[in-house]
Amino acid sequence: MEDDEKSRASVAKGTRNVIILGLISCFADISSEMVYPLIPLYLTAVFGATPVLVGIIEGIAESVASLLKVFSGYISDRFQHKKAIAFCGYATGLLYKAALIFAGSWGGILLARVIDRFGKGIRTAPRDVMVSESAGKNSIGRAFGIHKMLDMAGSAIGILMAFLLLKDIGADANGYRMIFAVSAIPIIIALLLFLLVHEKKGKREIVQREHFWKNISQLDGRLKLYLAITFLFTLGNSSNSFLLLRASDIGFDSSATILLYFIYNLSASLLAIPCGKLSDKIGRKRLLVSGYITFSLVYFGFAFCNSKPFMVLVFVIYGIYTAMTTGAERALIAEIAPPQLKGTMLGLQSTLAGIALLPASVIAGLLWDGIGAFAPFAFGGMLSFMAAIVLALNL
Repeated sequence: MEDDEKSRASVAKGTRNVIILGLISCFADISSEMVYPLIPLYLTAVFGATPVLVGIIEGIAESVASLLKVFSGYISDRFQHKKAIAFCGYATGLLYKAALIFAGSWGGILLARVIDRFGKGIRTAPRDVMVSESAGKNSIGRAFGIHKMLDMAGSAIGILMAFLLLKDIGADANGYRMIFAVSAIPIIIALLLFLLVHEKKGKREIVQREHFWKNISQLDGRLKLYLAITFLFTLGNSSNSFLLLRASDIGFDSSATILLYFIYNLSASLLAIPCGKLSDKIGRKRLLVSGYITFSLVYFGFAFCNSKPFMVLVFVIYGIYTAMTTGAERALIAEIAPPQLKGTMLGLQSTLAGIALLPASVIAGLLWDGIGAFAPFAFGGMLSFMAAIVLALNL
């Protein structure tokens, strides 16, 4: 009886920690998403940037983030300071907003985006380790689902706030800068919430970590295969900025484009917990294969969409894909990675995605300019379908 009470208390404590971490992500994403959908519009309207330039800026920024994730994951594994590392990563959000406000050219926007993605690269792996460590053995998918739901809810709220502010203030350079300034408030709230986070610390097993780096061939074959699949999939998964440009291309104005991005985040938020629970029930692989196929259909939809109602539907289904895969892939890695290398492997998966993301975004921009707006999405749809087949037949 006493053991049952201790077990329930432990589960409740873990769930509370997951919710707090989710709220931190929620407020951080309110801040980020008040800004993110405005960036491609700001670049093209104020600085005259082309789709190729937008792709290069986003590709560089996202790659910086992803390349740092493996190092932050390794450091959090080795020194067991996950909370402090994650806090530092979130704190860069304040520098990001200041850099946006004072940017006088597309180069300044590039610097701001690198600062933002630098912070994301630092915080993601240690935060994900804390989420997995707070979950019960058979509820990792549910834990990541809760976190993703709050994360995407924050994104949806931030986008809605950006829409309302843009309608009220106006889509000129001063209006954009005012929204950038207001977006600093939620990140301050996120940083204060770190006071409530409980960090689970364990023994440092430095010898085993060194053994891993010297003997990578001994890593679980399923993990190595999934990392390779991640790389293949990401080559066709260009920056979301191209989705916003595509919506603008078929006739949506700036405010309506932001609402489309809101719809995407809302659908992902509503389905994140059910999809997390589903991955616990049917297995990560089945859900991930279905998610990759869904992504393929979504990208073909973006490629050949010629009406506004259909574009709205595609953004909704894109949110469904996100709910299906984001939590499931992190839960899969957390389960099959060596316990002492959990942060490193979560970071490595993101790093490999980042290595692929720069050429993916540049390729998307070149295909858009050289062939047409449909081309990058048709390319991404084909690669994601290939990734789904490889995952289904081999993992």
